[in-house]
Formats: sequence, structure tokens, C-alpha cells
Amino acid sequence: MASKTKNLSEQSSAVYENAATYMIGIVVSEYHSEICNKLLDGALQTLVENGVDERNVAVVYAPGAFEIPLAARWLFDADDFDAIICLGCVIKGDTDHDRYINESISSALMKMSVEDACPYLFGVLTVNTEEQAEDRAGGKYGNKGSECSTAALKMLALRDSMAGSDDDEEEGD
Repeated sequence: MASKTKNLSEQSSAVYENAATYMIGIVVSEYHSEICNKLLDGALQTLVENGVDERNVAVVYAPGAFEIPLAARWLFDADDFDAIICLGCVIKGDTDHDRYINESISSALMKMSVEDACPYLFGVLTVNTEEQAEDRAGGKYGNKGSECSTAALKMLALRDSMAGSDDDEEEGD
């Protein structure tokens, strides 16, 4: 979603007609909490700025990034969420542990997205250094949490427009 040349954090706000009714879940890793809390702040700010009712947002915390998919599954099963935003940070160390964690998380979230027909947004920073994490948590490359909220809203608007086009087709038959 973000790179040195494109950044959804800086896109102008669109109008999301149904935003006030969306139920949004957010799962946040407690590990690297300073970074993850910045991601959460960006996600919440973007949702509210785009019309999502704060009362329709539930935030839960997972101990670490690896636990995010299961926490997201439990959150989805607990209520009628339209989207689940998953926020965390995995910083490369001396081993390849980061690769295994990140691949596991992204695969699990994609599988759940397709199975549940619910967007599970991958907002887990996969960086080499703490500086890179800071750059993506409100620094020079925007805020990945904000970008995930934007992507969630865009996906839900797409879903809504497709549901509306089905109604239009039926009326025309």
C-alpha cells in the first residue's frame, strides 16, 4: 500500500456513503507497542475522519504479531464485523524468524478474507530496522494503520457498489 512513491495516507478523502454503519474490528499487537500504538492512532483517525462511528469500532490486543490471525478470527466470530484491520510490527533480527512470522500472518489473513468474504487488512510492518518502522508509523512514509483503514473503506465501498448493482440488474429483468 505504501512505498517511496505512493502512499495511501496522503490520498484525499473519498465519500463513503455507508461509513457510519460499518462495523470495524482492529487487532493490535502488544509487541513493539510504541510503533503499534501509532499505527492504531492512524487507523482510528482515518476511520473517524471518513465517517465511521467510533461506537462501531472494536479494538483488541494480541500479545505479538504471530497471534494476530487467531485474535482476528475470534473478533470476527464475536460480532458482525465488516472489516478487520490487523496492526503489528516485525523487525528483522539475526535470524529468518521475521520471514516465517510475516508469511504465516499474511497467508492466514488472506485465507480468512476469502473464506469469510470480509477484508482482513494486513497492517503488519515487515521492516529491517526500527527506523524503517518509525517511517511507516506516521513518519516520512505515512502511517500504515491509516492506509489499512483507507483500504478497508475502499473495499467496503466496492462491496456495497457491487451489492447495489445486483439490485439494479434484478429490477431491469
